Amino acid sequence: MRQAGSVESQTLCDVFATHRRSLIGLAERITGCRHHAEDVVQDAFLKLLGAESTSSIRAKTGYMMMVVRNLAIDHYRRKGMESRLLATEEEGQSVSTPDAASPESVSVNRQLLQTLESALADLPDRTRYAFEMHRIHGHSQKDIAATLNVSPTLVNFMIRDALIHCRKTMKRIDPSS
Repeated sequence: MRQAGSVESQTLCDVFATHRRSLIGLAERITGCRHHAEDVVQDAFLKLLGAESTSSIRAKTGYMMMVVRNLAIDHYRRKGMESRLLATEEEGQSVSTPDAASPESVSVNRQLLQTLESALADLPDRTRYAFEMHRIHGHSQKDIAATLNVSPTLVNFMIRDALIHCRKTMKRIDPSS
């Protein structure tokens, strides 16, 4: 006959029923939301219920709390990442499409690109090549250095000099940039 108070004889269902409120409280402190905490506790229970063998676990309450804590942390991190990566519907509706660009803004952007192209043309060939390969094509400074047969430090200086030159040129036509 099983004793109701015996820790070893408790099933996961007993632990869940007995400690449900404290498990939800633990998850709520991490997730910051009672509804999400209830979901986390339910997920933990289902996960443990579907586990191969939980009979060998001696401290079922502690184990369940650890599982709930870990799932709550995972949930919190996932929600944080989603909020950083995903925009709200309202934000998406306020994004302008390229088709909606006014003729004036197209003209201004073309002039800026021509100015930038001219600034790049003023640079020595090797400096321009290093800048374009790094900033436009995404090549590493180490690869560029190997191609140009120079040190990565020199490539770094060439890219920096090209960037400074482009910024100065752009400032001359638009002092607010």
